[in-house]
Amino acid sequence: MATTPTQQEDSDACPVIKSIEQIGSQWRLAVLHELLSGEQRFNELKRSTGANARTLSRVLDDLGEMGFVERRIEEDSPIATYYSLSEKGESLEPVFDEIECWAGSWLEDDA
Repeated sequence: MATTPTQQEDSDACPVIKSIEQIGSQWRLAVLHELLSGEQRFNELKRSTGANARTLSRVLDDLGEMGFVERRIEEDSPIATYYSLSEKGESLEPVFDEIECWAGSWLEDDA
């Protein structure tokens, strides 16, 4: 059975759509972008992203379940939880670089 151009376009878009579904929310993107600079504690991420604690906790759990973020707990007193990008998360750095390049070319004109 031959595919029509519309079916082909839908099939080509699937990886893009699937990618955006995983990383495309405002908070997921903010957290991933912040963690590109290295490991951070929960409160550091809260301050740098502007997310409230409940939202940030949910986003970190989601990103952890999807394999983008790793969590490390230090049992010292007080207990500290650190978050960093996994290899999968780090692989997004060129994507962020390209988005920033595009934004520099196109969004400044709109301002």
